[in-house]
Amino acid sequence: MPDYRITPDDLAGEPVRELLAFHLAEMHRWSPACKVHAMPVDRLRQPDISFFSAWDGGDLAAVGALKHIDGTRGELKSMRAAPALRGKGAGQAILLHLMDEARRRGYRWLGLETGRPEPFRPAIALYTKHGFAECEPFGDYVSDDFSLCMARDL
Repeated sequence: MPDYRITPDDLAGEPVRELLAFHLAEMHRWSPACKVHAMPVDRLRQPDISFFSAWDGGDLAAVGALKHIDGTRGELKSMRAAPALRGKGAGQAILLHLMDEARRRGYRWLGLETGRPEPFRPAIALYTKHGFAECEPFGDYVSDDFSLCMARDL
C-alpha cells in the first residue's frame, strides 16, 4: 500500500473539486434524491467540517471530512477514493486519519450514513473492517431499505 500524504484541504484545488463533483454525481445516480446526503463544496467549507485530502505523490488519492456533532461525537462525510486508486488503500488511509483526528479531538463516538444497495458494499466492507456496525439513526437520518447508519466507539 502506498504511503499516502494526508493534509487538511481548503477545497480550492481542481483535483479535489473534480473528485467531489464525481462523488456527488455518483450519489445522485445511485440514490433517490431525498437520500443524497453528500455535501457540496460550500457546505464542506463551513466551520463544523474539517476536510482532508490524501495524495500519492502529486496524484489525489482520496478525500474525506469530519463533521463536529458535539464535544464527544463526530460524523464521517464525503469519503471518496479516486477511481484510479480504488482498492489500493486510499480510502482506508483517509478513514484511519479521520478516526485518529476524532480521537485527538476527544470524540468517543463516530458515526456515518451510507447506502445499502450494491454500489455501497465496498464502503460498508471498509467501515465494518474498522469496527463500524449498524446503529440507530442519528441526526436527521432515517434507516430504511436504502439508508444505513453505522457507528463505532473510539
